[in-house]
Amino acid sequence: MSFAMALPVAFVVSYLIGSLPFGVILARQIAGVDIRKLGSGNIGATNVGRVLGKKYFAIVLALDCLKGALPTAGLPFLVSNSTSSADAERLHLAVLSGVAAILGHMFPCWLGFKGGKGVATALGVVIVLAPLASAVAFAAFLLCFASVRIMSLSSIVGACAFCGVEMWRLMPAPFSGPTWSLATFSTLVPLLIIARHRTNLVRLFRGEEPRFQFGKKESGVTDDRQPMTQSRDDPSPPLA
Repeated sequence: MSFAMALPVAFVVSYLIGSLPFGVILARQIAGVDIRKLGSGNIGATNVGRVLGKKYFAIVLALDCLKGALPTAGLPFLVSNSTSSADAERLHLAVLSGVAAILGHMFPCWLGFKGGKGVATALGVVIVLAPLASAVAFAAFLLCFASVRIMSLSSIVGACAFCGVEMWRLMPAPFSGPTWSLATFSTLVPLLIIARHRTNLVRLFRGEEPRFQFGKKESGVTDDRQPMTQSRDDPSPPLA
């Protein structure tokens, strides 16, 4: 398939894969509840862990990572030519696929385009695109989380660490040549993730952001929505 034909195919397929709401599906199948109405209202692993416990946190985290990693790793091979520009085209296609998967999680068509914040899906994407920066970002996330046990702050720290390390790795001219798409991804996607955490940032500045702890699946679910319920005036989806 030519590069021009592969671009729209990769975007649509990646978006649809990324938009699969595994947190919603799992909570409905396991506990018979709508996870969007419990805890923080989040569709991702964080809220599933709060409501259903660590086992289901791990399952949703893995699935959300995979829906970012699989299209990013697999769809670049739609470009079948062996010209000198094929490697650059595959990199651009991988970046496009990753972005589409993240957007799918953030704005899933199945849920009225109201999704999560894309952290786990972005993790799956960056593991494929930039393993070194991903390892540093994950270490930064773990250090921050071990210190404060606040998931939103740890996710923001990890996103910033990824941006810094990847831009350093792509120096001296990250936005030129075949790496321009990766450099653009490495700056804009962390900024998008931070922007999606804007309500969490407000709570952080107020000292109101709660520390993370797992819930227990007892009598269906545990509802801890008191400290995490989103303001009715803010239509944005909560933490993912």
